[in-house]
Amino acid sequence: MAYPQVRLDGTSTGHPLRVETHGLDVIGDAERRGTPRTLFWPWFGANVSVLGLSYGAFALGFGISFRQALAAGVLGIVGSFLLCGLIAVAGKRGSAPTMVLSRAAYGVRGNRLPSAVSWMLTVGWETVLIALATMATATVFGRLGWGGGTGTEVAALLVVAALTVTGGVIGFDLIMRLQTWITLVTGVLTIAYVALVADHIHWSTVDAVPAGSTQQFIGALVFMMTGFGLGWVNAAADYSRYLPRGSAGRGVVGWTTFGASLAPLVLLVSGLLLAGSSAELSAAIAADPIGALTTVLPTWFLVPFAVVAVLGLVGGAVLDIYSSGLALLATGLRVPRYLAALIDGVLMTAGAVYIVFFADDFLGQFMGFLTTLGVPIAAWAGVMLADLALRRGDYDEGDLYRPRGRYGDVPLLPLLVTLAATAVGWGLVTNTAAHWLTWQGYLLGPLGLGGRTGAWAYANLGVLAALALAFLGTLVPGRGRVREQEARAFRPAPDRKVPDA
Repeated sequence: MAYPQVRLDGTSTGHPLRVETHGLDVIGDAERRGTPRTLFWPWFGANVSVLGLSYGAFALGFGISFRQALAAGVLGIVGSFLLCGLIAVAGKRGSAPTMVLSRAAYGVRGNRLPSAVSWMLTVGWETVLIALATMATATVFGRLGWGGGTGTEVAALLVVAALTVTGGVIGFDLIMRLQTWITLVTGVLTIAYVALVADHIHWSTVDAVPAGSTQQFIGALVFMMTGFGLGWVNAAADYSRYLPRGSAGRGVVGWTTFGASLAPLVLLVSGLLLAGSSAELSAAIAADPIGALTTVLPTWFLVPFAVVAVLGLVGGAVLDIYSSGLALLATGLRVPRYLAALIDGVLMTAGAVYIVFFADDFLGQFMGFLTTLGVPIAAWAGVMLADLALRRGDYDEGDLYRPRGRYGDVPLLPLLVTLAATAVGWGLVTNTAAHWLTWQGYLLGPLGLGGRTGAWAYANLGVLAALALAFLGTLVPGRGRVREQEARAFRPAPDRKVPDA
């Protein structure tokens, strides 16, 4: 069996690159190395994307001021990545992927439902990132006069998809090497971009943007949460599982949160200043979030910009396809991990084709996707966080694979809590730009919040409600269940070669 031969910081152990054969199995203590601060590299590399600049326009699109958008961004980015940091602690406690560790809360086969939702979310994200990289490349080529039509888009899509699928199929070893280089290259070029566009920032114009309502502020806050940390929370332990079991929990939380939040915060500020300075640029970003950013660049920097844009987006997509493959296995599909990643790559490419060549409204569909899947993922996170808070020791790694073990097979309580929290959450969110989501928001009227057209319609309270309800619904009645589980003696983990339950 081939184990990862690259440390979390991307430095090689000297062994040749090879396809990772780890799937849902646990990582042996002999293969666990590094310190919590090495988590900075994969998380920073996955989030140092110029897409973060576009979130400035997205936030201002809620009708709020620069200061409100900045506050919503800081709270949404740091708060949501803090959730990732907390769940990452489970990785060093249990040595298994995130969607295997959540079996402790949902049962071995009951966990297949949240795993399916997790799989859809990660496949959706990698699809969006690949589509954005394709559109950005075509825009740059068009500005340079090298052709930016359908032929360029097809070629760009094939190249970007191939890079992403290759990283996902080979696995952890290649991903960690890629992330180190992506971090360095994109970090330097992003700083150069910010410096070059500084003269397009007009503080007087930015400061004159009127303030919005409380509901609009909350809507922007929730959008930031779903666009950043809640898009990663279901994969938060996939990398911390390679740390030694004795690693400090505070360090895992801190370095995950810091590494993931640093680049988006810097990019958000720059994006807010740019979008607030030009209503025309802000509107263009809604149609082509990455390509629109080239309109304020000198021609000589367009090629470096294309490099930083594509690498940043591929960096995020590679981590997504790795985790989506693990989530697909956790739904019960019995294939090798690399084949699961390949399946996801095919679906990702098909979805990107639709976005690039057929979808008319990118931002509306994107917001609808984030909000709709953000609700059940927030509910899952609430259950997972409460379960973690109740536990005092490590997971029994063997029972994570045994339907008759301490964690059970299909316990009803966590599933009912998740379904109920999701139902409430969907009743409190709306998205009129995506016609396939007009059924949502059914609780806004009965709860006296003004219905689907009232002031609270776009606050998307459902994400926060799902998180809170699932957390409380697990924390209060789950104490006895967890205590009974932890009172039982540990049994050895199953042979890594035995098929998953």
